[in-house]
Amino acid sequence: MFEIIIALVAGIFLGVGITFLVKGNKKRESEEITRNLENNLRQLLPIMQKDLNENIMTLAKEKLESETKQSKVDLENKRSEITRIVKDLESYVKTSEKERIDSMSTLKTAIEESRKITKELSVNTEGLKKVLSNNQLRGQFGEQVADDLLKMAGFVQNVDYYFNKEQKGSETRPDFTVLLPDKTKINVDSKFPYNNLQRMTETDDKEMKKKYKQEFERDVKEKIKQVTTRDYINPDDNTVDFVILFIPNEMIFSYIYDKMPEIWQDALVKKVVFAGPFSFTAILRMVKQSYENFRVQKNIQNIVSHVKSFEQEFEKFSDSFYKIGDRIDSLDKQYKEVSSTRFNQLTRKVDKVKLEGSLDEEEEQKLLDV
Repeated sequence: MFEIIIALVAGIFLGVGITFLVKGNKKRESEEITRNLENNLRQLLPIMQKDLNENIMTLAKEKLESETKQSKVDLENKRSEITRIVKDLESYVKTSEKERIDSMSTLKTAIEESRKITKELSVNTEGLKKVLSNNQLRGQFGEQVADDLLKMAGFVQNVDYYFNKEQKGSETRPDFTVLLPDKTKINVDSKFPYNNLQRMTETDDKEMKKKYKQEFERDVKEKIKQVTTRDYINPDDNTVDFVILFIPNEMIFSYIYDKMPEIWQDALVKKVVFAGPFSFTAILRMVKQSYENFRVQKNIQNIVSHVKSFEQEFEKFSDSFYKIGDRIDSLDKQYKEVSSTRFNQLTRKVDKVKLEGSLDEEEEQKLLDV
Protein backbone atom coordinates (compact mmCIF):
# COMPACT_ATOMS: atom_id res chain seq x y z
CA MET A 1 0.00 0.00 0.00
CA PHE A 2 2.77 2.34 0.93
CA GLU A 3 4.45 1.72 -2.43
CA ILE A 4 1.19 2.59 -4.34
CA ILE A 5 0.85 5.91 -2.58
CA ILE A 6 4.36 6.86 -3.39
CA ALA A 7 3.74 6.01 -7.05
CA LEU A 8 0.60 8.25 -7.16
CA VAL A 9 2.41 11.18 -5.61
CA ALA A 10 5.23 10.72 -8.04
CA GLY A 11 2.75 10.65 -10.93
CA ILE A 12 1.08 13.83 -9.77
CA PHE A 13 4.35 15.69 -9.49
CA LEU A 14 5.36 14.34 -12.86
CA GLY A 15 2.14 15.63 -14.35
CA VAL A 16 2.69 19.02 -12.76
CA GLY A 17 6.12 19.15 -14.19
CA ILE A 18 4.89 18.29 -17.60
CA THR A 19 2.21 20.90 -17.29
CA PHE A 20 4.72 23.61 -16.47
CA LEU A 21 6.71 22.52 -19.44
CA VAL A 22 3.82 23.09 -21.78
CA LYS A 23 4.17 26.76 -22.59
CA GLY A 24 1.10 27.26 -24.67
CA ASN A 25 -1.45 26.82 -21.83
CA LYS A 26 -3.37 29.61 -20.53
CA LYS A 27 -3.08 31.15 -17.15
CA ARG A 28 -6.58 30.10 -16.26
CA GLU A 29 -5.85 26.51 -17.01
CA SER A 30 -2.73 26.75 -14.93
CA GLU A 31 -4.65 28.05 -11.95
CA GLU A 32 -7.29 25.36 -12.39
CA ILE A 33 -4.67 22.70 -12.52
CA THR A 34 -3.06 24.15 -9.47
CA ARG A 35 -6.36 24.06 -7.60
CA ASN A 36 -6.93 20.48 -8.73
CA LEU A 37 -3.49 19.52 -7.53
CA GLU A 38 -4.12 21.16 -4.21
CA ASN A 39 -7.47 19.39 -3.83
CA ASN A 40 -5.94 16.08 -4.81
CA LEU A 41 -3.10 16.58 -2.41
CA ARG A 42 -5.49 17.48 0.41
CA GLN A 43 -7.41 14.29 -0.29
CA LEU A 44 -4.33 12.12 -0.62
CA LEU A 45 -2.32 13.43 2.31
CA PRO A 46 -4.61 11.98 5.03
CA ILE A 47 -4.67 8.66 3.26
CA MET A 48 -0.90 8.74 2.79
CA GLN A 49 -0.41 9.76 6.40
CA LYS A 50 -2.73 6.99 7.64
CA ASP A 51 -1.02 4.34 5.51
CA LEU A 52 2.36 5.68 6.48
CA ASN A 53 1.44 5.48 10.15
CA GLU A 54 0.11 1.96 9.77
CA ASN A 55 3.27 0.85 7.99
CA ILE A 56 5.44 2.52 10.57
CA MET A 57 3.45 0.82 13.35
CA THR A 58 3.68 -2.53 11.61
CA LEU A 59 7.40 -2.17 11.08
CA ALA A 60 7.87 -0.99 14.65
CA LYS A 61 5.76 -3.90 15.95
CA GLU A 62 7.70 -6.44 13.91
CA LYS A 63 10.99 -4.89 15.01
CA LEU A 64 9.83 -4.85 18.61
CA GLU A 65 8.66 -8.45 18.46
CA SER A 66 11.98 -9.53 16.94
CA GLU A 67 13.97 -7.67 19.51
CA THR A 68 11.66 -8.95 22.26
CA LYS A 69 12.23 -12.56 21.16
CA GLN A 70 15.99 -12.02 21.01
CA SER A 71 15.95 -10.28 24.35
CA LYS A 72 13.89 -13.12 25.78
CA VAL A 73 16.42 -15.69 24.47
CA ASP A 74 19.31 -13.61 25.81
CA LEU A 75 17.54 -13.18 29.11
CA GLU A 76 16.89 -16.94 29.36
CA ASN A 77 20.56 -17.67 28.58
CA LYS A 78 21.67 -15.15 31.15
CA ARG A 79 19.22 -16.55 33.69
CA SER A 80 20.59 -20.09 33.11
CA GLU A 81 24.16 -18.84 33.39
CA ILE A 82 23.33 -16.90 36.55
CA THR A 83 21.62 -20.00 37.99
CA ARG A 84 24.69 -22.13 37.20
CA ILE A 85 27.00 -19.52 38.75
CA VAL A 86 24.81 -19.33 41.84
CA LYS A 87 24.82 -23.14 42.20
CA ASP A 88 28.60 -23.27 41.76
CA LEU A 89 28.96 -20.46 44.28
CA GLU A 90 26.68 -22.27 46.74
CA SER A 91 28.69 -25.49 46.29
CA TYR A 92 31.96 -23.60 46.74
CA VAL A 93 30.61 -21.84 49.83
CA LYS A 94 29.42 -25.14 51.33
CA THR A 95 32.77 -26.84 50.59
CA SER A 96 34.71 -23.88 51.94
CA GLU A 97 32.57 -23.78 55.04
CA LYS A 98 33.02 -27.52 55.62
CA GLU A 99 36.79 -27.22 55.14
CA ARG A 100 36.82 -24.21 57.46
CA ILE A 101 34.86 -26.11 60.09
CA ASP A 102 37.15 -29.15 59.73
CA SER A 103 40.24 -26.93 59.90
CA MET A 104 38.90 -25.16 62.96
CA SER A 105 38.07 -28.51 64.56
CA THR A 106 41.55 -29.85 63.77
CA LEU A 107 43.16 -26.65 65.03
CA LYS A 108 41.06 -26.78 68.17
CA THR A 109 42.06 -30.41 68.76
CA ALA A 110 45.75 -29.60 68.13
CA ILE A 111 45.58 -26.62 70.50
CA GLU A 112 43.90 -28.77 73.14
CA GLU A 113 46.52 -31.52 72.76
CA SER A 114 49.29 -28.93 72.86
CA ARG A 115 47.78 -27.45 76.01
CA LYS A 116 47.62 -30.90 77.62
CA ILE A 117 51.19 -31.73 76.60
CA THR A 118 52.41 -28.36 77.88
CA LYS A 119 50.61 -28.95 81.15
CA GLU A 120 52.04 -32.47 81.44
CA LEU A 121 55.54 -31.21 80.61
CA SER A 122 55.16 -28.51 83.22
CA VAL A 123 54.06 -31.07 85.80
CA ASN A 124 56.86 -33.47 84.79
CA THR A 125 59.43 -30.67 84.87
CA GLU A 126 58.34 -29.60 88.31
CA GLY A 127 58.37 -33.21 89.45
CA LEU A 128 61.83 -33.75 87.97
CA LYS A 129 63.11 -30.64 89.72
CA LYS A 130 61.77 -31.97 93.01
CA VAL A 131 63.38 -35.35 92.38
CA LEU A 132 66.73 -33.89 91.43
CA SER A 133 66.79 -31.51 94.39
CA ASN A 134 66.46 -34.38 96.88
CA ASN A 135 69.48 -36.66 97.43
CA GLN A 136 67.40 -39.69 98.38
CA LEU A 137 65.01 -39.29 95.46
CA ARG A 138 67.95 -38.79 93.08
CA GLY A 139 69.41 -42.08 94.31
CA GLN A 140 66.12 -43.88 93.73
CA PHE A 141 65.84 -42.30 90.29
CA GLY A 142 69.36 -43.52 89.35
CA GLU A 143 68.57 -47.03 90.57
CA GLN A 144 65.36 -47.07 88.52
CA VAL A 145 67.22 -46.00 85.37
CA ALA A 146 69.84 -48.72 85.85
CA ASP A 147 67.16 -51.35 86.52
CA ASP A 148 65.27 -50.33 83.36
CA LEU A 149 68.43 -50.58 81.27
CA LEU A 150 69.18 -54.05 82.66
CA LYS A 151 65.70 -55.28 81.78
CA MET A 152 65.85 -53.68 78.33
CA ALA A 153 69.10 -55.55 77.70
CA GLY A 154 67.34 -58.85 78.47
CA PHE A 155 68.57 -59.41 82.03
CA VAL A 156 66.23 -61.07 84.53
CA GLN A 157 66.36 -60.08 88.20
CA ASN A 158 67.58 -62.82 90.57
CA VAL A 159 68.70 -64.81 87.54
CA ASP A 160 71.14 -62.60 85.60
CA TYR A 161 71.52 -59.86 88.21
CA TYR A 162 70.71 -59.03 91.83
CA PHE A 163 69.47 -55.80 93.39
CA ASN A 164 70.98 -54.54 96.65
CA LYS A 165 72.22 -57.99 97.66
CA GLU A 166 74.65 -58.35 100.54
CA GLN A 167 78.08 -59.62 99.61
CA LYS A 168 79.76 -62.68 101.03
CA GLY A 169 82.08 -61.81 103.92
CA SER A 170 81.04 -58.13 103.85
CA GLU A 171 78.16 -56.00 105.07
CA THR A 172 78.25 -53.77 101.97
CA ARG A 173 75.42 -53.93 99.47
CA PRO A 174 76.07 -52.71 95.93
CA ASP A 175 73.05 -51.30 94.11
CA PHE A 176 73.32 -54.03 91.45
CA THR A 177 75.34 -57.20 90.93
CA VAL A 178 75.52 -58.39 87.34
CA LEU A 179 76.42 -62.05 86.79
CA LEU A 180 78.71 -63.30 84.03
CA PRO A 181 78.00 -66.74 82.50
CA ASP A 182 80.42 -68.43 84.93
CA LYS A 183 78.71 -66.60 87.84
CA THR A 184 81.53 -64.10 88.22
CA LYS A 185 80.07 -60.85 89.59
CA ILE A 186 80.29 -57.24 88.41
CA ASN A 187 79.21 -54.81 91.14
CA VAL A 188 77.48 -51.59 90.06
CA ASP A 189 76.76 -48.53 92.21
CA SER A 190 74.55 -45.68 91.02
CA LYS A 191 75.72 -42.14 91.90
CA PHE A 192 74.07 -38.86 90.91
CA PRO A 193 76.17 -35.72 91.68
CA TYR A 194 73.96 -32.83 90.65
CA ASN A 195 73.37 -29.86 92.97
CA ASN A 196 76.63 -27.98 92.48
CA LEU A 197 76.62 -28.61 88.72
CA GLN A 198 73.11 -27.16 88.56
CA ARG A 199 74.18 -24.10 90.55
CA MET A 200 77.16 -23.63 88.24
CA THR A 201 74.97 -23.64 85.11
CA GLU A 202 72.40 -21.23 86.62
CA THR A 203 74.78 -18.47 87.69
CA ASP A 204 76.44 -15.89 85.44
CA ASP A 205 79.05 -14.88 87.99
CA LYS A 206 82.45 -16.21 86.93
CA GLU A 207 83.77 -16.53 90.48
CA MET A 208 80.68 -18.43 91.57
CA LYS A 209 80.93 -20.69 88.51
CA LYS A 210 84.50 -21.52 89.43
CA LYS A 211 83.50 -22.18 93.04
CA TYR A 212 80.61 -24.47 92.11
CA LYS A 213 82.81 -26.34 89.61
CA GLN A 214 85.36 -27.03 92.34
CA GLU A 215 82.61 -28.23 94.66
CA PHE A 216 81.21 -30.46 91.90
CA GLU A 217 84.68 -31.98 91.38
CA ARG A 218 84.83 -32.62 95.12
CA ASP A 219 81.42 -34.32 94.92
CA VAL A 220 82.60 -36.64 92.14
CA LYS A 221 85.77 -37.54 94.05
CA GLU A 222 83.61 -38.30 97.09
CA LYS A 223 81.49 -40.70 95.00
CA ILE A 224 84.64 -42.49 93.83
CA LYS A 225 85.83 -42.76 97.44
CA GLN A 226 82.51 -44.26 98.51
CA VAL A 227 82.78 -46.93 95.84
CA THR A 228 86.41 -47.86 96.55
CA THR A 229 85.86 -48.25 100.31
CA ARG A 230 82.96 -50.70 100.24
CA ASP A 231 84.61 -53.97 99.22
CA TYR A 232 82.89 -54.01 95.85
CA ILE A 233 86.04 -55.69 94.52
CA ASN A 234 85.95 -58.86 96.59
CA PRO A 235 87.81 -62.00 95.40
CA ASP A 236 86.19 -64.02 98.21
CA ASP A 237 82.82 -63.26 96.63
CA ASN A 238 84.03 -64.08 93.09
CA THR A 239 83.92 -60.51 91.74
CA VAL A 240 85.83 -59.02 88.83
CA ASP A 241 88.73 -56.69 89.63
CA PHE A 242 86.81 -53.48 88.87
CA VAL A 243 83.56 -51.78 89.87
CA ILE A 244 81.18 -49.74 87.73
CA LEU A 245 80.11 -46.28 88.91
CA PHE A 246 76.88 -45.62 87.05
CA ILE A 247 75.86 -41.98 86.45
CA PRO A 248 72.21 -42.02 85.28
CA ASN A 249 72.42 -38.70 83.42
CA GLU A 250 74.25 -38.63 80.10
CA MET A 251 74.89 -34.88 80.29
CA ILE A 252 76.65 -35.14 83.67
CA PHE A 253 78.60 -38.20 82.51
CA SER A 254 79.75 -36.39 79.34
CA TYR A 255 80.68 -33.27 81.32
CA ILE A 256 82.92 -35.31 83.64
CA TYR A 257 84.66 -36.98 80.71
CA ASP A 258 85.07 -33.71 78.76
CA LYS A 259 85.93 -31.28 81.53
CA MET A 260 87.52 -33.46 84.23
CA PRO A 261 89.76 -36.03 82.51
CA GLU A 262 92.15 -36.20 85.49
CA ILE A 263 89.31 -37.36 87.77
CA TRP A 264 88.09 -40.29 85.66
CA GLN A 265 91.68 -41.25 84.84
CA ASP A 266 92.42 -41.40 88.56
CA ALA A 267 89.26 -43.46 88.96
CA LEU A 268 90.52 -45.99 86.41
CA VAL A 269 93.73 -46.35 88.39
CA LYS A 270 91.56 -47.18 91.40
CA LYS A 271 89.68 -49.70 89.20
CA VAL A 272 86.49 -47.64 89.06
CA VAL A 273 84.85 -47.47 85.61
CA PHE A 274 82.51 -44.55 84.94
CA ALA A 275 79.42 -45.41 82.86
CA GLY A 276 76.59 -43.23 81.60
CA PRO A 277 73.33 -44.66 80.24
CA PHE A 278 74.79 -45.26 76.75
CA SER A 279 78.07 -46.82 77.85
CA PHE A 280 76.31 -48.87 80.55
CA THR A 281 73.99 -50.25 77.87
CA ALA A 282 77.04 -51.16 75.77
CA ILE A 283 78.60 -53.00 78.73
CA LEU A 284 75.37 -54.90 79.34
CA ARG A 285 75.17 -55.93 75.69
CA MET A 286 78.75 -57.16 75.84
CA VAL A 287 77.93 -59.22 78.93
CA LYS A 288 74.81 -60.56 77.25
CA GLN A 289 76.88 -61.54 74.21
CA SER A 290 79.28 -63.40 76.54
CA TYR A 291 76.29 -65.51 77.61
CA GLU A 292 75.70 -66.43 73.99
CA ASN A 293 79.39 -67.17 73.44
CA PHE A 294 79.49 -69.27 76.60
CA ARG A 295 76.44 -71.21 75.46
CA VAL A 296 77.97 -71.77 72.04
CA GLN A 297 81.28 -72.86 73.60
CA LYS A 298 79.46 -75.30 75.84
CA ASN A 299 77.54 -76.61 72.86
CA ILE A 300 80.77 -76.94 70.89
CA GLN A 301 82.20 -79.20 73.62
CA ASN A 302 79.10 -81.35 73.42
CA ILE A 303 79.36 -81.37 69.63
CA VAL A 304 83.03 -82.47 69.82
CA SER A 305 82.01 -85.29 72.16
CA HIS A 306 79.29 -86.35 69.75
CA VAL A 307 81.74 -86.24 66.84
CA LYS A 308 84.20 -88.49 68.68
CA SER A 309 81.41 -90.94 69.46
CA PHE A 310 80.37 -90.82 65.81
CA GLU A 311 83.95 -91.50 64.74
CA GLN A 312 84.08 -94.65 66.87
CA GLU A 313 80.76 -95.87 65.55
CA PHE A 314 81.86 -95.08 62.00
CA GLU A 315 84.97 -97.22 62.38
CA LYS A 316 82.85 -100.14 63.59
CA PHE A 317 80.47 -99.60 60.72
CA SER A 318 83.36 -99.54 58.21
CA ASP A 319 84.76 -102.83 59.48
CA SER A 320 81.38 -104.54 59.25
CA PHE A 321 80.70 -102.97 55.88
CA TYR A 322 84.01 -104.16 54.40
CA LYS A 323 83.38 -107.67 55.76
CA ILE A 324 80.03 -107.72 54.00
CA GLY A 325 81.81 -106.58 50.84
CA ASP A 326 84.28 -109.44 51.11
CA ARG A 327 81.44 -111.90 51.53
CA ILE A 328 79.66 -110.45 48.54
CA ASP A 329 82.83 -110.81 46.45
CA SER A 330 83.18 -114.44 47.56
CA LEU A 331 79.55 -115.19 46.71
CA ASP A 332 80.01 -113.49 43.34
CA LYS A 333 82.95 -115.73 42.51
CA GLN A 334 81.00 -118.82 43.58
CA TYR A 335 78.02 -117.68 41.49
CA LYS A 336 80.18 -117.16 38.41
CA GLU A 337 81.78 -120.58 38.88
CA VAL A 338 78.40 -122.29 39.29
CA SER A 339 76.74 -120.36 36.45
CA SER A 340 79.56 -120.98 34.01
CA THR A 341 81.82 -123.99 34.66
CA ARG A 342 79.42 -126.14 36.65
CA PHE A 343 76.43 -125.26 34.49
CA ASN A 344 78.36 -126.04 31.31
CA GLN A 345 79.48 -129.40 32.69
CA LEU A 346 75.91 -130.35 33.58
CA THR A 347 74.68 -129.30 30.14
CA ARG A 348 77.26 -131.53 28.42
CA LYS A 349 76.27 -134.49 30.60
CA VAL A 350 72.61 -133.99 29.75
CA ASP A 351 73.45 -133.80 26.05
CA LYS A 352 75.30 -137.11 26.27
CA VAL A 353 72.32 -138.70 27.98
CA LYS A 354 70.08 -137.47 25.22
CA LEU A 355 72.42 -138.92 22.58
CA GLU A 356 72.60 -142.30 24.28
CA GLY A 357 68.85 -142.46 24.75
CA SER A 358 67.74 -141.47 21.21
CA LEU A 359 65.63 -144.15 19.07
CA ASP A 360 65.01 -144.43 15.36
CA GLU A 361 61.51 -144.27 13.88
CA GLU A 362 61.01 -148.06 13.58
CA GLU A 363 61.86 -148.62 17.27
CA GLU A 364 59.58 -145.81 18.33
CA GLN A 365 56.70 -147.34 16.26
CA LYS A 366 57.24 -150.73 17.82
CA LEU A 367 57.07 -149.23 21.28
CA LEU A 368 53.87 -147.47 20.36
CA ASP A 369 52.27 -150.69 19.00
CA VAL A 370 53.02 -152.51 22.22
